[in-house]
Amino acid sequence: MHPRHIAALAIAWCVAVATVTTQSSIGREVAVTRHLADGEEFSMPLHRLLARGQRLFTAAWTIQEGGGRPLTKGTGNPLTDRSSRLAFPRNFNRVSGPDANSCAGCHNVPHGVPSGGGDIVAKVFVLAQRFDFVTFDGNDAIPARGEANELGLPSQLQSIANSRATLGMFGSGFIEMLARQMTVDLRAIRDATVPGTSRRLISKGVSFGTIARQPDGRWMTAGVEGIPAPSLATTGPSNPPSLIIRPFHQAGNVISLRQFSNNAFNHHHGIQTTERFGIDTDADGDGFVNEMTRADVTAVSLYQATLAVPGRVIPNDPEIEDAVLVGEKRFASIGCTTCHIPALPLNRNGWVFTEPNPFNPAGNLRPDDVPSLSVDLTGDDLPMPRLRPVGGIVYVPAFTDLKLHDITSGPGDPNIEALDMSQPAGSPAFFAGNSRFLTRKLWGFANEPPYFHHGLYTTIREAILAHAGEASTARAAYDALSTYEQDCVVEFLKTLQVLRPRAQALVVDEHGAPKRWPPRGR
Repeated sequence: MHPRHIAALAIAWCVAVATVTTQSSIGREVAVTRHLADGEEFSMPLHRLLARGQRLFTAAWTIQEGGGRPLTKGTGNPLTDRSSRLAFPRNFNRVSGPDANSCAGCHNVPHGVPSGGGDIVAKVFVLAQRFDFVTFDGNDAIPARGEANELGLPSQLQSIANSRATLGMFGSGFIEMLARQMTVDLRAIRDATVPGTSRRLISKGVSFGTIARQPDGRWMTAGVEGIPAPSLATTGPSNPPSLIIRPFHQAGNVISLRQFSNNAFNHHHGIQTTERFGIDTDADGDGFVNEMTRADVTAVSLYQATLAVPGRVIPNDPEIEDAVLVGEKRFASIGCTTCHIPALPLNRNGWVFTEPNPFNPAGNLRPDDVPSLSVDLTGDDLPMPRLRPVGGIVYVPAFTDLKLHDITSGPGDPNIEALDMSQPAGSPAFFAGNSRFLTRKLWGFANEPPYFHHGLYTTIREAILAHAGEASTARAAYDALSTYEQDCVVEFLKTLQVLRPRAQALVVDEHGAPKRWPPRGR
């Protein structure tokens, strides 16, 4: 679109879209005094737009600007019991939410940088937001109100939700772009599959199994691997499975940073976005409309997308250096890199992040709705350190394959989740539980404890030893290593860290100085 047209649209949107009602600032207690008008994101310098996104991410929302959701659940649906509003003293609930004042309240590890991981105190009870207000009151038999689930059965803390660790968002723009390119690749293979044939689904060297078609054109997904159920849904020959790679949530449930943000602001803070809930609509009955504008969501999404990428911290200690070298080699030789692929390639200018994501689901901004905003994730004007193109490719060292894997030992394994978020809430498949998780992105994880999807392990070693199922062969190979070699693998993994702000290299020593790795001659 021509810049003049974008400018004209910006002016029109600024006039057409109002934010929270303007009032005198005297005596007001709000975290965000002015919201972006839709269209303003196209005329604002990038550094100011990202600063605005950070401001929204760190905002401690109050009742005077729409914080809280008196008449709706964290899913956005109306309360089961609208006669019992989520107002004081029911305005916060650690399990079902709202459960936080700000995004940064949970995302702040390490170095206190907004968008990092979180301590166990910041864990998330995923799917408890389908309840009005969790009470565990055994006398309350109304489904999804305070204690009973959708089947009318009693709930316990261990079964009402999935306990998840709060993960950091560093480098997430590159992750989203990898998922987009993989989706494009898989769809091209899908579209070339004619009735009566099958084709292997491969993107960036990662195999997602095989897709097939019956002679009558019906799609067969039984042979597809590592892709969540919603991306495999099909209702007939003219409605193929979407094959969308969903790189966010540890069970692969969310497509984009934008979708993640739209979900989280409502669930955790009771802040409704206009693109999800409507312009001039008081969806939650708190007396406020337009609590976050479309432009606000663009700003906070781009802020997360442009965060610095993680790197490595390797102390200048010869003994540790030797151990790291051995551990890195053993990590590969025992098969860990089969899933934790050290780096995936972004090509076709995939390092240019565009907003919105073309695969966004309904309720989230889509490319047909607005002009696209683009940001070069390798740009020098973004937080350091950054990845750079090499020969037309940016290699993203995230140590993942973006596939779902079952790394549990089967029924009875305490690492299995009670609920499957990829299935309709209340269905038998939903209550059957979940044992498939996205291959953990290891970049930056070492200084964002606790570990594993549930955040119940305090050491890296515990997380390694918990691997089973599809990871059984690698786990057995780890067990067969000498004690020293096992320690070296841990020492290698300890180097994968989020670096201190403004780090000037992807590999640094304990003082933050750039470090050559591996050393010459090693």
